[in-house]
Amino acid sequence: MRLAGAALVTGVASPALAKTGQTNIRSLALSNLHTGESRSFDYWVEGAYVPDALTAADHLLRDYRNNEVHTIEPKLLDLVCLLQRQLGSASEVQVISGYRSPATNAAMHEQSNGVAAHSLHMKGMAMDIRLADVPLDRLHNAALVLQAGGVGYYPSQDFVHVDVGRVRRW
Repeated sequence: MRLAGAALVTGVASPALAKTGQTNIRSLALSNLHTGESRSFDYWVEGAYVPDALTAADHLLRDYRNNEVHTIEPKLLDLVCLLQRQLGSASEVQVISGYRSPATNAAMHEQSNGVAAHSLHMKGMAMDIRLADVPLDRLHNAALVLQAGGVGYYPSQDFVHVDVGRVRRW
């Protein structure tokens, strides 16, 4: 199932990554700030997503509140990889939130109107991130320029939300 989905999204994110001149390997180093877990992996090699690496990303980006794992959309990994490359960041991508289960999202929505009731986090299509070596406003502006999905700016909470849904900003 994952391989079929990966084949469908390959053409969607590849043109943007092709501009970086590095299309044969796509790598990420992610750090989940809530679990303390870090993992580096090549998730795209020679024209194909690497199933074991995608599984590792799914696990690292799980809902840390209940350990529920969900498939992460490979286009989201492509987006984060592209942002990191364009910004020249050498640091791990610090993940504040990846996947959120419907129960977690509902509880968060009850506590804050800043959490969407139908958040793309519940579909594995969104991440809240920061890069230690890139100012938050630069990360935010770079994400906006890409116009690859939704971008939310949360300077008081020190993260930028990126997703691969429709293009919008807040």
